[in-house]
Amino acid sequence: MALTRPIADTTLVDQALSTAPSHALGDPVVVVEGLRKSFGAREVLCGIDLCVRAGEHVVIFGPSGSGKSTLLRSINLLEEPTHGSLKVFDVEYGPDGASGVRRGNPLELRRTVGMVFQQFNLFPHLTALENVALPQRAVRRTKRAEAEERAALALRRVGLLRHAAHYPNELSGGQQQRVAIARALSLDPKIMLFDEPTSALDAELVGEVLEVMRELAEAGMTMVVVTHEIGFAREIGDLNVFMDQGVIVESGDRTLFDSCTNPRLQKFVSAVL
Repeated sequence: MALTRPIADTTLVDQALSTAPSHALGDPVVVVEGLRKSFGAREVLCGIDLCVRAGEHVVIFGPSGSGKSTLLRSINLLEEPTHGSLKVFDVEYGPDGASGVRRGNPLELRRTVGMVFQQFNLFPHLTALENVALPQRAVRRTKRAEAEERAALALRRVGLLRHAAHYPNELSGGQQQRVAIARALSLDPKIMLFDEPTSALDAELVGEVLEVMRELAEAGMTMVVVTHEIGFAREIGDLNVFMDQGVIVESGDRTLFDSCTNPRLQKFVSAVL
């Protein structure tokens, strides 16, 4: 007997698949609630709520001074929140967490959350291998041989093993940033934070850093990225978050850039795309 019931609209199905993450997301691993941060009388984060799930790629973007880097640094406690709750893997790190929730300390947090900065912050007197091995010895008290072995594996992961013996001034800016990424990866973080990782690079060097980040995303690394590379955000962002004046104005999946309704976001997107 021929089917008389119409099948689902394939256009809608295709559209749903195009907006869904290309990978399964897990449980919440970072939960920010009512997060505020003030520098003196100036409040730069004005009550942020954000949830990051395991395997998710969250991209935070917006104009200069919107608070996006402060939010990222607060997740790693490089900036101490003034108010609010910050839970990472169900451990509370914020000043206003609920009673009865286990509290952690910054060192414990940074063993779980890696961070890559705008500037490479490499020690000029150390080789690439030594720069990557140093945090393992300082944070985890790993013996030199083991630390250097892990450093070599991390450098291989970012395509720089053959440059292991080179000093920072012998590397391009893109290579130095890849060493910085390898340094963070060498501690086996469960979450990676990237704060404008390509903003200090010449245009021709941006691609090699984005390629490493793309490979991390494809491997399932949980990532929170502050960036002005909107094309990259459209490619990897499971959740794209637009900030302005210390608040989250609008957020959404990969369709956000084409379907946004907020006039401020529309103006920003039209200016950068």
